[in-house]
Amino acid sequence: MMTDSNRETLERILAESKGIHGVSLWQDAWRRLRRNKTAMISLVFLILLAVMAFITPLLPLQSPIDKDLNNRRFLPPNLQAVVMGSRADLKFEGGTLTGEMAKFDKMIVALQEDAAQTGDADEQQKIAESIQSRMEVEHPFNQLWNELDPLSWKMTEIRIAVFGDYSIPSVFGTDKLGRDLLARVFWGARVSLIVGVIAALVSLIIGVSYGAIAGYFGGHIDAAMMRLVDVLYSVPFFFVVIFLLTFLGEPDVKAWFDSVGVDQIMVFYITIGAIYWLTMSRVVRGQVLALRHEQFIEAAQTIGASPPRIIFRHLVPNVMGVVIVYLTLTIPSVMLFEAFLSFLGMGVAPPDVSWGLLLNDGIEALSIIKIFWWVVLFPGAALAFTLFALNFLGDGLRDALDPRMKNRD
Repeated sequence: MMTDSNRETLERILAESKGIHGVSLWQDAWRRLRRNKTAMISLVFLILLAVMAFITPLLPLQSPIDKDLNNRRFLPPNLQAVVMGSRADLKFEGGTLTGEMAKFDKMIVALQEDAAQTGDADEQQKIAESIQSRMEVEHPFNQLWNELDPLSWKMTEIRIAVFGDYSIPSVFGTDKLGRDLLARVFWGARVSLIVGVIAALVSLIIGVSYGAIAGYFGGHIDAAMMRLVDVLYSVPFFFVVIFLLTFLGEPDVKAWFDSVGVDQIMVFYITIGAIYWLTMSRVVRGQVLALRHEQFIEAAQTIGASPPRIIFRHLVPNVMGVVIVYLTLTIPSVMLFEAFLSFLGMGVAPPDVSWGLLLNDGIEALSIIKIFWWVVLFPGAALAFTLFALNFLGDGLRDALDPRMKNRD
């Protein structure tokens, strides 16, 4: 028989239990990650860097490709005002970008009026082709920026509408061809971050799928798949990349990629990612081998779940913690590899720009006679800070997602 004191104790325990809320693994990981100041600072830095790289066309930066060999070679960091389109060799209307754009727009409107007035279909087609050709070759944007995609083109138009001909001074100095280094660092961030993210995602898709399949089936299938990984490990990455880039650079292959709408820079991203999946597959395979005999997998097999469903619906989500940690460590490796290839002249090709290409330009500019320190310092600092942030964030995620540290302060 329950006494009054026992009833009061039970009611107190029930009242206390109502105020206790369960915490998932991801919620607990986020709570512990927030207590890691270094990891959080790195996360904020990377988010700001990604946002700034994305909105680079909106910023009042100078042209990243416009050269001024006569007046602006190796200028140290300065606050001298620069007007967009003011270089004499550009021959822009009024010496400004806005003036040249107004002139170009008037010419296009005149051609469109001519096409509307003529009744000859062939003549209209010729005028339309002339307009398209002029847009691709003579538009002022194509002289100051390199192959803007539709979104970047629109963002650049907004930048001109908001800031006009104003541009930020060369606070990072200029390079050996008189190009603004600040603009090139910002535009290079877009390429370096994209190559890191896309290549890491490619390695994620291939490595996770390959490792999960090998670990789930085990036996001869696992042995054969892992021996293939061992063979690929024995081949130096550098030579594989040289071979792939040489093959993909063949005129016939390049023409085929152009016909399907895939540009060379995207092929470069995917190529790097396609050779970085080996370690990811080994990591995932080891985790899957430890999980494939768990009760939830046996329950899924009992109710008739197919192997693909078990692998990608049950096993892969349970190894995502390890995968995310390794992904944050893969991105800096890929970025360093891209920088190394660009440094050797086999990566991103001018007029595109990346941090690796900027470092290559900086090293070439160094001499015992005079040191132009800014051409190495700023691109190198941008790359170094980004790699440090990615590694610190990876370390923080590793600690936050470790179940053994779940209840530690």
